[in-house]
Amino acid sequence: MTTWRDKYSAGFLSNGDETTVKLLTHTLHSTETIHRQLPGFESHSGDLQDRLSVGVDCDEVYPNIFIGDAGAAKNIPYLKRIGITHVLNTAEGNRFGMVNTNREYYRRADIKYLGVQLLDLPMTNISIHFQETADFIESGIKSGGKVLVHCLMGMSRSSTCVLSYLMIKEGFTANDAVRRVRLYRAIRPNDGFLHQLAELDNKLRRERARGVCL
Repeated sequence: MTTWRDKYSAGFLSNGDETTVKLLTHTLHSTETIHRQLPGFESHSGDLQDRLSVGVDCDEVYPNIFIGDAGAAKNIPYLKRIGITHVLNTAEGNRFGMVNTNREYYRRADIKYLGVQLLDLPMTNISIHFQETADFIESGIKSGGKVLVHCLMGMSRSSTCVLSYLMIKEGFTANDAVRRVRLYRAIRPNDGFLHQLAELDNKLRRERARGVCL
């Protein structure tokens, strides 16, 4: 059985009507991110210097879904300021490149937490967490809350989980999800994650097509 790892190692790209990494990469590079103010600091200009001055980098990429960096995730007063009720840490751990928080870190703030331990490497199998993280994000939204999804920089691991949520729960294609999130934040999922998003997209579209035919 050929796995996504085999396909990645071989430089596999799907043919025909299937979603490809080439398509998703093109969309990432061709979609210009809108310059926006930092949530919670609407009086600031929103440029990089303002974000550095307050030590957080965060953007609302879909209604009530925010992608941010470690600075945003660890700043509980900031999270309360913008109304965050749920935090998804896609880089849980104390190794280099990880963010060392846990459920106890947010307990006093009454913020619900889910952590998954993922390295930002093309060979990391992030797809095994797609359903779990999508369910967590959905639970936050359906309860009337706001969800912060973060990793170290808020670019690759976190964005991949938000993209898979939009595909699984909101019915987006991978390409439309990438375009939507990229419009509001300069995301950069690594090539391996893009492969797994393309495979998820093709799987979901086949399943939905079968459903229509029944």
